[in-house]
Amino acid sequence: MAGAIVPALTLGLTGGKASADAPLSGFYLDLGGSSSVGFQPTEQFPHGQPTTDGYANDVVAYEADRGVALDLTELGCSGETTTTMITGDDRCYHEDGSQLADALAFLHAHDGEDGIVTIDLGFNDLRGCLHLGSKRTACVEGRMVLLQEQLPYILQSLQGAAGAGVSFVGVGFDDPYLADAITGRTGARFAMHSEAVLDQLNTALAAIYASANIPMATVSSFFDVDDRTKVNLEGVGNVPNNVASACELTWMCAPKPYGPNMHPNDAGYLKIAAAIESELQPPWQSRDIAP
Repeated sequence: MAGAIVPALTLGLTGGKASADAPLSGFYLDLGGSSSVGFQPTEQFPHGQPTTDGYANDVVAYEADRGVALDLTELGCSGETTTTMITGDDRCYHEDGSQLADALAFLHAHDGEDGIVTIDLGFNDLRGCLHLGSKRTACVEGRMVLLQEQLPYILQSLQGAAGAGVSFVGVGFDDPYLADAITGRTGARFAMHSEAVLDQLNTALAAIYASANIPMATVSSFFDVDDRTKVNLEGVGNVPNNVASACELTWMCAPKPYGPNMHPNDAGYLKIAAAIESELQPPWQSRDIAP
């Protein structure tokens, strides 16, 4: 582990060695924002840092258990949007290239090889709209127009540079802000608004990925975002299951200085990895993995 506070769990998935028609090795190109690089609080950096306990690391570990060796390359950048993915005007590139340019160079350099590419974009496009109150709707609508223009361009560019043996998976999103519901009436209202925005985002992403013939990992299902069954959350009491999941799978309900932090914890990243595994396409074995 890279100092993460929550201990690693196992994926809880079944499967043995790779089948005869599955590749024994390949690359894994992991693209996106902070979650794509396993960002979470650590003892050394309580406000968060990239770790080796993200979902990409979990996918690599699971495939290794199947006898498949994946060589992981992470190009993700904290705060990345579909705009900065293209322009490079972000915390990592500062207009000296871009994550998209690096990804295309990587794919061209690995032409003819088998591999997996995950794309984790969209959340940061809309996140800034959530706290705008009465201006929230207009902000979301404007950002959604950009998302629906820019993400297809990114996907088309990546697919054009990839060889025939490369499988893509888009990554959908959970809603960490559901955890705000336990903080009182104002928090509950904010959680309600965030739920509507994240549902709109995931619906748009699913349509964009489907148009590009790319499966999307429905992370929201693995985080039980639609399950409002009342459960007991330790130290809080009875809450909807989706609220409890947001607390248990992210750092939102962690005590200071580690929380509130919207990023998944080890258990949450394992859920995202399971969602990705369930959508892998040939030449990688597709698996039916329950949330």
